[in-house]
Formats: sequence, structure tokens, C-alpha cells
Amino acid sequence: MGSSRPCVSRTGFTLLELMIVLAIIAVIAGMVVPRFLSSQQTANIKTTKSVILNTEKALELYAVEHNGQLPSQEGLKALVQPMDLDGKPMKAFMEELPKDAWGQPLFYEYPNTKSQNQNADRAAIWSAGPNGQNENGEGDDVKNWTTK
Repeated sequence: MGSSRPCVSRTGFTLLELMIVLAIIAVIAGMVVPRFLSSQQTANIKTTKSVILNTEKALELYAVEHNGQLPSQEGLKALVQPMDLDGKPMKAFMEELPKDAWGQPLFYEYPNTKSQNQNADRAAIWSAGPNGQNENGEGDDVKNWTTK
């Protein structure tokens, strides 16, 4: 008669099955990750705009205490270590120098030469933006003198 072959039960996955599962996971990740990164970028820009707005409010408070004058040479440091009109230390308007959502310090200019006659009486405040390069308010910089 014929030879009897033992019945072998198969357990586990074959290499082909594992490769197919990995390919499916890679396709799904390829669709999800770019959307997540785009959402994160949008959130960082909105956070930075909020930080710039809060800095503007602190500058308004500074101006109230300094006869309507904004800091010029000392820049945003004047919000953290302010002096009164007699040169005496006073309470800080901000606890620390403002930073954008990427952890970089904001840039400040007063008098404002950036806004091209729109709100020139306001200080120019901007972040280097997502690329981390200070482009003086151009490129992807996040700034307070436009609505973008």
C-alpha cells in the first residue's frame, strides 16, 4: 500500500502573508502621516499667532506705564525686565521672553518699518516660522502686520 504520511498541522504565518500585512500598514501610514503633519503645522502657526497677540497686549500695557512709548533699543526684554521712567525696576509684563511654537524667540522692531504704512505706529513682531529661518517677515514667517 502507499506510505502513510503523518498529518502535519500548520501554525503561524508565511513570509508572504507577513509581507502583505506590512505593505498594507505602509500604505495606510503613507496616507495618515502627511495629514497629521499638516494639522500639526497649522496648530503651530495658530499657537504662534496667539503668542504674538499676547506679546502685543503686553506691549500695550508697557506703553500705558511709559507715557505711550514702546520699547525700542531694549526690545522685548523690556517686557521681562522693565524699568519705570525714573530707571527703577518695576513688575514684569511677561514672565519670560516670548517664543514661538517651535521654541524660537520672537523678533521685534520699533519703530515699525515692516508694515509699509499699515499700522506703522504698532511694533512689528514676527516669528521665523516653520522653517526656522528669519526672513524679516517674508516667506513662511508668522507676523503681526498681515492677516496671513
